[in-house]
Amino acid sequence: MSTTTDTPPEILRARMVERILAGQRLAPAVEAVLRHVERHRYVPDAPIGDAYNEQAVITHTAPDGTHLSCASGPMIVAAMLDALQVQPGQNVLEVGAGTGYNAALLASLTGVAGQVTTLDINADVTAAARRNLDDTGYHHVRVITRDGAEGAAEHGPYDRIIVTVGAWDIPRTWWDQLVPGGRLVLPLRWRGTTRAVAFTKRDDYWESDWVFLCGFVPMIGQPGEHSNTIDPERLVTLHYDTDQPTDVDALQGVLDRERIEVWSDATVGGEEPFDRIWLRLTATDDRTIRIQAEQQAVTSSLCTPAIPVRSPALVEGGSLAYLTIRRSDGQPGRWQLGATGHGPDGEQLATRIADEITAWDTDRTADPRMVAYPTGTTPPADLLGKVIVKPEIRLYLTYKQP
Repeated sequence: MSTTTDTPPEILRARMVERILAGQRLAPAVEAVLRHVERHRYVPDAPIGDAYNEQAVITHTAPDGTHLSCASGPMIVAAMLDALQVQPGQNVLEVGAGTGYNAALLASLTGVAGQVTTLDINADVTAAARRNLDDTGYHHVRVITRDGAEGAAEHGPYDRIIVTVGAWDIPRTWWDQLVPGGRLVLPLRWRGTTRAVAFTKRDDYWESDWVFLCGFVPMIGQPGEHSNTIDPERLVTLHYDTDQPTDVDALQGVLDRERIEVWSDATVGGEEPFDRIWLRLTATDDRTIRIQAEQQAVTSSLCTPAIPVRSPALVEGGSLAYLTIRRSDGQPGRWQLGATGHGPDGEQLATRIADEITAWDTDRTADPRMVAYPTGTTPPADLLGKVIVKPEIRLYLTYKQP
């Protein structure tokens, strides 16, 4: 598809905003800044059509091909900005400078009486962000080269903190530098999935009121996840958190063992999302991880996850099960959801996934209540929910009982 265009950027920008509004509501102030700030001027090396399409634009890449920084897709930018609820005159910290575009949006929202500070660990990224912000008139935005986990206490405290890199944990520094009642919006990763989450700082805990599926370049310096292949050809990889006792040696060759399929009654159309099945698994089962299958593994039927590059799985000892999908008999255009298991406990694990598919099917838009207690604070003894322990927080996820 060609990305060249003769359409003026203001028309492309208006179309971008209308496309966003077709999928989500935005506060009038957020809509206004999206219409005003010239996104294409923050990705000057990209075709102008790419700047306003619903896609991330990679701006910095490591020698090994790893993406270090990008301009995130407009829809997730708008969603996180809306969830942040920035008000004029506020002091805002951004972790992950990117191209400077998000900082420009924040500066437009805070106005002349507000302050915006953006951080990035990569000096090339901050240099580009500084240049872009200066070229577009946002000279007053502070751009600092620093590990984002440290924050910037010298310019705090902050009314709002937004994180635009994938975070596996929530550093205590962000808690200390945010005012009581302030909001933190970040892409938080647990059990292999990433969700943009909006937290409000309460007396001694974070409380979430918004969750949104997303994907971000991971934050440097938070090695909270392991990855290992489980087949001789290295076509299938498991991704799991450091607190999960996953025995990858016992799982070697498990996909060559008998395949057991367990199917639910739930079906989806081609465009219907089912990512909240994964979210439910993380809130109910500590064995939830991510499975990734290369196309060769799918083509050969070695491993057929519902979404090959990222699907939920359960592991127990030398057994494995993962979410899968097949065309629905008698329902053209629809797909049936189920699970495939291998190993001694493969059927049990597959049935466990099928049970969560059924629970999801009763309320497909339900999200869990999420609270996070910084390490060193004491949660109430009667606090319910699945607990996920990280070095700097304990994350609690709870679904309302039907």
